[in-house]
Amino acid sequence: MKIDPAWIAGFVDGEGTFYVGINKNYTMTVGYQVLPEFRIVQHKKDIQLLYALKKIFGAGVIRMNHKDCYELRIRSLDHLDKIIIPFFDINLLLTQKKFDFIKFKKIINLMKQNKHLEKSGLIKIIDLASLMNRQDKQKTLQIKNFILGEDKVHT
Repeated sequence: MKIDPAWIAGFVDGEGTFYVGINKNYTMTVGYQVLPEFRIVQHKKDIQLLYALKKIFGAGVIRMNHKDCYELRIRSLDHLDKIIIPFFDINLLLTQKKFDFIKFKKIINLMKQNKHLEKSGLIKIIDLASLMNRQDKQKTLQIKNFILGEDKVHT
């Protein structure tokens, strides 16, 4: 299946997600792990499109998302940095998603510099991620407050 890159950008504008999870992980230097991911979710009847996109990007996994939906998920920092970011730097997003992409790109760049392993860098990442389309903004704020020592409850 040959797909025009401009079509992919438009499709991702509607169906894609740039997400950065911040999870507790005691093995990490600062106690939290940063998990960036690019994801596209589709109903199982369109799973072939996900496989086509996986082939085009040369990265990712296809997994069940929930019920009748599947997702193409790319989590590798190297793939995000060398494939996804350059793709969307050339094939521009046109919706609000472009602002999530800009923040996502900044987070990836901070991670490439290992800033996520430092308290100040993790705070910058949390600040950027909290401005993205997150549903768990309260959790992110609690993590930031804990790292800054303003919250005695460990989330």
